[in-house]
Amino acid sequence: MSSGTLYLIATPIGNLEDASPRSRRLLAEVDIVAAEDTRTARHLLDHFGIRGPRIVSYFEGNEAGRTPQLLEELEGGKNIALISEAGTPSVSDPGQRLVAAAGAAGFSVVPIPGPSAVICALVASGLPTDRFTFVGFLARESGARRQALGELRARAETLIFYESPERVGACLSDMADAFGGDRPVSLSREITKMYEETVRGSLAELAERYARVAPRGECTLVVGGASVAEQGDAAEFDVDAAVREMLAEGLGPKDIAARLMVKTGRARRELYQLALALGRER
Repeated sequence: MSSGTLYLIATPIGNLEDASPRSRRLLAEVDIVAAEDTRTARHLLDHFGIRGPRIVSYFEGNEAGRTPQLLEELEGGKNIALISEAGTPSVSDPGQRLVAAAGAAGFSVVPIPGPSAVICALVASGLPTDRFTFVGFLARESGARRQALGELRARAETLIFYESPERVGACLSDMADAFGGDRPVSLSREITKMYEETVRGSLAELAERYARVAPRGECTLVVGGASVAEQGDAAEFDVDAAVREMLAEGLGPKDIAARLMVKTGRARRELYQLALALGRER
C-alpha cells in the first residue's frame, strides 16, 4: 500500500464563498481532517455537504501527541487534510510540527492555497509589499512586548502583526514609542466579513483612536518600515549617553530601563544594571 498525502488546506477567514473548488474537492476526498477546532470544521463540511472524512482534533495542546498518530495514518495510506480554525494552517496556528515530521518521514506534503489574513491586510494597507516580515502575535506582557518592538525599530521592511482587540490600543501606543508616532500603519479587522474595515493613518493617530474604544474582531496591523534616516538614528544611538542624560534628569534605574528598552530592544535587566553602574560613576 502506498503512503498517504498530507494536504495543508487554507479555509475561509470569514466568507465561505472564498473556499476554492479544489479545497472543497479535497476535503470531500481525504480520509481524515485534522482540525484546530472540530466544531468549526464540522460547520464548514456541513455547509458544503461533505460527510465522508473523519474529523480529529489537532491544536496546540495535543499536537505533540497527535503528530505520531497522524504519521501512522499516513504510513497506512490515509490521506489527511490539515486545517486551522480559519485561514492558512501553520501561520500562527498549529501545523509546523506535523509538516516537519511528515516531510522528514518522506511523506508528500501538498499546500492548497487560499485565504490568509496576513496577505489580505498587507495588500489592503497601501504600504510597500516587496519586502515584509510577519511577526505574528506580540507578547501579552508590556515589558516583553516593548523589548520586541525595540528590536524591530530599525527594520526597513513592512511589518505585519496579529493582535487581539482588547490589546490593540496598548500595542499601538508601544509601537508609537518604539517606532515614532509618524510611522504609517494600517489596521484591518473582520476581513471578508460583514463589518470588514481597514483604517489607515499614523501610529500616533491610531493609538489615540483605539485608546478609548477597542475595535471589534481579530485585528491585523501592518506597519511601515524604518526610513533610511530612522535606520541611521537607530545605528548611532548611544545607550550610555542616553542613560547618563536620564540620570542627570533625576530618573532612577528602573524608569531608565523601562524607557530605553523600547528604544534599543535590549533586556530590561541589562539596562537596569547599566544604569546602576553608570550611576555609581557620578
